[in-house]
Amino acid sequence: MSQSDLMSPLPLIMVAPNGARRTKADHPALPVTIAETVATAKACFEAGAGALHAHVRDATGAHVLDAGLYRELLAEMRSAVPGMLAQITTEAVGRYSPGEQRALVRDVLPDAVSIALREMIPTDDVAAAQAFYTLLHSRGCAVQHIVYDAADLDRFFDLTAAGVLPGNRHQLLFVLGRYAVGQQSDPSDLEPFLDTLQGRRGDLDLDWAVCAFGHQETACLVEAVRRGGKARIGFENSLWNADGAVAADNAERVRDLVSALEGDGLMRAASA
Repeated sequence: MSQSDLMSPLPLIMVAPNGARRTKADHPALPVTIAETVATAKACFEAGAGALHAHVRDATGAHVLDAGLYRELLAEMRSAVPGMLAQITTEAVGRYSPGEQRALVRDVLPDAVSIALREMIPTDDVAAAQAFYTLLHSRGCAVQHIVYDAADLDRFFDLTAAGVLPGNRHQLLFVLGRYAVGQQSDPSDLEPFLDTLQGRRGDLDLDWAVCAFGHQETACLVEAVRRGGKARIGFENSLWNADGAVAADNAERVRDLVSALEGDGLMRAASA
């Protein structure tokens, strides 16, 4: 892929099939191994997802930032689902330092990566982060900046203005809620992000998406697309379809969202 390809807008739907916290005890169809993740990605691609948000697990099933495992996963994805963008994550889960997150990405040099601003730049010491983001920008790596609230989004704009996050084109993920037991997101949770976006985006070219938790995941994502954004869906954040039933697998979650978007005429509008 060329640098212009990597920095092109994200697909409308990205699937996040496992995340860092859930296990097969939460749902037997949650993928843990690389083979399971690739098979899930293929099924989700056929269901309508254009990108994979990938976590890898160690031999015990625990979330791990392991460059070798990520390289193996990306190679398998290129072979099995060549038309699907594969995005790795630097999620810290309270375990990995910013330096360890940066080392992972430098070792893998993926086409795409999601990075939480508050995990990568937890203090006002930005020198190492600036060098890191500048390297990724020069390599054409598509960085999706994860922001958890309007304050995080304000900080994103401050960091772009200061040149810590280089370039004019950026990808954002708005997280509606928290990774907490029983978390239930609501479509109204999107409003503070959009208010901040409207007030501060200026001439930045921003491609934003949303993830949401619990029984209203589909409703939250439909509202995001209606408002000009994109959707990240899957068992990382929710197990439930719009009708309240537990989905059989991640591909069913994708089909549930596609059906809802088609019902509102939003699939056609998004692709027009």
